[in-house]
Amino acid sequence: MFEKFSREAKLAVVGAQADAKDLGAKQIGPEHVLLGAVSNAEPDLRAVLDARDITADSLRAALAAEPPLGPDDAQALRSIGIDLDAVQASIAENFGPQAWEQAEPEAKRGVFARLLGAGHIPFTGQAKKTLELALREAIDRKDREISSTYLLLGILRGADPATTDLLGGRDAVSGLRTDIYAMLDRAA
Repeated sequence: MFEKFSREAKLAVVGAQADAKDLGAKQIGPEHVLLGAVSNAEPDLRAVLDARDITADSLRAALAAEPPLGPDDAQALRSIGIDLDAVQASIAENFGPQAWEQAEPEAKRGVFARLLGAGHIPFTGQAKKTLELALREAIDRKDREISSTYLLLGILRGADPATTDLLGGRDAVSGLRTDIYAMLDRAA
């Protein structure tokens, strides 16, 4: 399928992996593909995104600001009898104040991968689904190539809560889809 991707779409997918690594993610999610698509948008798509104030910098900042465990996670743990604040305090007391942030174990890789610094971050199932939906969007429009526009449409079509929030909610996602389809109709 990757051979059907435009230059910009290929750069978007490669960028998604780089962004996921830079942001410390263990897997490439739809939010990373979104960041890649916005970073590598074709000029017409860039105009649509600019009109909605959607930039790679703002998405990257929002992704970097997301805490690993938020208030909803703490509430869910509290509902089963686990006090996240008490756990964090205990870890800080026993292992030092920075232990919580440094708790990620180093990935176990082969000797050659460690020597060369290589390592592929896998796509989540949802991210793979967005790539499949991008292909379907291109086929539906009878286009032979998957551009960053179709990547974005695939993301919007299968929008998960994280990407929906990054883009400003359901109404914003719906409006963006409408704007992109209008852009494609004008170009046709």
